[in-house]
Amino acid sequence: MAEVVWTEPALQELDAIAEYIALDNPTAASHLVQEVFDKTGRLQDFPQSGRIPPELPNSVYREVVIPPCRIFYREDEQRVLVLFVMREERELRAFMLGNS
Repeated sequence: MAEVVWTEPALQELDAIAEYIALDNPTAASHLVQEVFDKTGRLQDFPQSGRIPPELPNSVYREVVIPPCRIFYREDEQRVLVLFVMREERELRAFMLGNS
């Protein structure tokens, strides 16, 4: 079983998305955050369950899509590192995730 570890930038971006949604619908924002943590928590047992991002076909990164969010992560032997969260409609640039 892998430990799911959130990086500070990923948490900050999730918070920014939730704050924006909360301007119109605080309940929806709360539900989104709960769903994100529920689904990423499952990565403990199933770390390869996320898809490989179409923009990064040969990378070590995977993603979980929970509209309107894309959650990017990579795994090592003991951890799942949640690295980046972005809104689905934004264009992913490989440099956002580093060069690995």
